[in-house]
Amino acid sequence: MPSPSTDGLRRAIERALPDRPFTIELWDGSGVPSTRDGPTLTVRSPRAIGHLLRAPGELGLGRAYVCGEIDVDDLDGVISLLGRWEAPPLGLLQRVRFGAAALRAAGLRRRPQPPAAELRPRRRRHTKRRDAEAVRHHYDVSNDFFALFLDQTMTYSCALFERGTETLEDAQRAKLELICRKLDLKPGQRMLDIGCGWGSLAIHAAREHGALVRGITLSEPQAELAREFAREAGVDDKVEFSVMDYRDLGVDRFDAVASIGMVEHVGEAQIDAYARQIARVLDPGGRVLNHGIAVVPPQERGAHIGGEFSNRYVFPDGELLNLSRMTLAFERAGFEALNIENLHTDYAETLRHWTTRFEERLDEAERLAGTERVRVWRLYLRAARNSFETGTNAVYQLLCSRPLTEGASSTPTGARHEPARRRVPPERVPA
Repeated sequence: MPSPSTDGLRRAIERALPDRPFTIELWDGSGVPSTRDGPTLTVRSPRAIGHLLRAPGELGLGRAYVCGEIDVDDLDGVISLLGRWEAPPLGLLQRVRFGAAALRAAGLRRRPQPPAAELRPRRRRHTKRRDAEAVRHHYDVSNDFFALFLDQTMTYSCALFERGTETLEDAQRAKLELICRKLDLKPGQRMLDIGCGWGSLAIHAAREHGALVRGITLSEPQAELAREFAREAGVDDKVEFSVMDYRDLGVDRFDAVASIGMVEHVGEAQIDAYARQIARVLDPGGRVLNHGIAVVPPQERGAHIGGEFSNRYVFPDGELLNLSRMTLAFERAGFEALNIENLHTDYAETLRHWTTRFEERLDEAERLAGTERVRVWRLYLRAARNSFETGTNAVYQLLCSRPLTEGASSTPTGARHEPARRRVPPERVPA
C-alpha cells in the first residue's frame, strides 16, 4: 500500500518536473506517472533518496543505480534521454522544499555510503602514481572480463566499419591496418606504441609490416597477456611490452609512434609535455599518429570523460580535450599536421557490438567482476555510444610528422624518409 510519507515526495516531483518523459515507481508501490511515453525508473529503497540528497544529479543517480537501489526497465531509453531532455532549473525555495519532502519520505538516520566500485583518487592530479592508480582501476578488472565483449585480438578502441567489413574482428583489423599505413611503416623500422593495451597494434605492425615494436602500458595484466599473444603470433622476437609511464621513456629513438586511446588519460595540464616527450623520442622525418576521443563543444579546460559518474566509476581523472587543443600541443612540440580524420560513427558502431556481446554474457561478467561493476559497465557502454551518436564526443586520428631540419640525419634507423613536407597525406586503403 502507498505510504503517506511518500505523498509529499510525489507531489514535489510533479511540481518540479511538470514534463516527465519517464515514470517513477517508489518502494511502497506508489509512483509518479509519465507525461509522455518513456522508460520506468523503479526506486527500490529509501536509500536511493539518500544517495540523491548526498549528491544531487548525475552522481547520486549513478550511485543509487550501481547499488541496485534504482532499476530501469529500458537502459537504452534512459540513455537516449541524455541530451534530449533536461530538468527545469529549481529556485532555492523549491530545492529546499523538494529536499525536505525527500528526507521525510526516506526517513534515513544516516547517509548511505558510496558503492565499493567507486574510486576517488587522492594526491595531485596526473602525477605518475595517481595516473597509475586511475588507469589500473579501469583496466585491471581482469583480462577475462574484457574478453567477454572485445574481439579476438582484444583491441579496446574504435574499429573501422568500412570497405566491406561486417564483423567486429574484420573492423578491428581494418583499423590496425589503417594506422600502420598512415605511419608508412617499413620492415625494420622501430615503432613505439604508447598505451599498447593487450598488444594488438604492436603484433599487427610486426607481423604484417615487419616493424620492431615497443609497447608500454601501466597495467601489468595487460602486458603479461600481450606477451602471450605475441608468442602465439610468432613475433615475440619483434615486439616487447613494458609496464611504464610515457614520462619515463629513456634515450631510445623511434621511426614511428602510435598512441591509440591513451591521450584521454593525459589531461589538459600535461598535454604539452606529452607532445614534447613524443617529439623527443621520434627521429626527424618520423610520423606520430594520435588516436583519441575529443569533446566537440568548445571547452576552456579538459572535460571529464562522461561526466562525474564516469570520473568516479569508469575513467577516474580521464579528460577529453578539444581537437584544437590536441593539435596545438603537437604544433608547439614542432610537429606538422598531415591528416586529421574523424571516426565517431565507427565508434558508435563499435560500442553497439561491445554492448551486444556484453549483454549476452552478463552472468559470466558478474562472476568475474561482481554486480556493481557489471551495472557500471552496462551504463557506461550505452552512455559512451550516445555521446558519439549525439555529437557530444568525436574520435580523431591526428597524423603528424617531425620535419627534417637542416643538418639533421637524413636516414632514421632502418628507414628511408623524404622530408615530411613533400609527402602527400595518405589515403585510406583496404585491409
